[in-house]
Amino acid sequence: MLNNLVVAISGGVGRVGSAFTRAVVAYGGRVVIGDVKQAEGNQLVTELGEDKATFFHGDLTDPDIVDRLILQGKEKFGSIDAAVHCAYPVSKGWGTRFEDLQADNLEKDLFRQLGGAILFSQRIIHHFQNQKYGNLIHLSSIQGIATPKFEHYKGTKMTSPIEYSAIKSGIISITRYLAKYYKNQNIRVNCISPGGILDNQPESFLEKYRSSCTSKGMLDPTDIVGTLLYLLSDQASYINGQNIVVDDGWSL
Repeated sequence: MLNNLVVAISGGVGRVGSAFTRAVVAYGGRVVIGDVKQAEGNQLVTELGEDKATFFHGDLTDPDIVDRLILQGKEKFGSIDAAVHCAYPVSKGWGTRFEDLQADNLEKDLFRQLGGAILFSQRIIHHFQNQKYGNLIHLSSIQGIATPKFEHYKGTKMTSPIEYSAIKSGIISITRYLAKYYKNQNIRVNCISPGGILDNQPESFLEKYRSSCTSKGMLDPTDIVGTLLYLLSDQASYINGQNIVVDDGWSL
């Protein structure tokens, strides 16, 4: 399906990123995995095979580090045809209630997630311009298109951070901006907004969340893979600047 397409994935060792990494290889692509988790990254390469995957260790909020990721991918596979930005760096204060937010943690999270997405886009699109084509996919969230359902969190220690909503709505805006900014350059920029991903949430939360959905409720990372593969494929050649929601009807 992907015909040896070379895809760079930031945060490629994470919960969603690793599902994307495995899917790219399973469907005929090759992958450049970027992440700060070195041991896990090397293990993933061993699993997938060095002819199909390479791991780059580094903080991809730094533009110079992104350039080095691109260089490694080009040296290994000859090109980077597409990129997926899944990196999810958070401060020690991540998940704090609105009333308890601290300025230093807020600054770190807004820069590392939203600023990091902008700078990753800048460097990867510069590479795409040089090779005359490219395909960039960002990862947003249902919290980027809708207000959290605060009633789902009652009775748990969970919260939906206001900065997460700000960041994820910003990712959608970045996607649209870049798609239009680079028109007529054979560069596409799209976005996927998943619903909640299963991660040992309390049963009471899962039940309330499920009540807002139409079939499954919280998703597994693999439930998003089909949308990723579609956006990477030639079947999506004229999909540009779009945010595709995969949330089992949560946002209806």
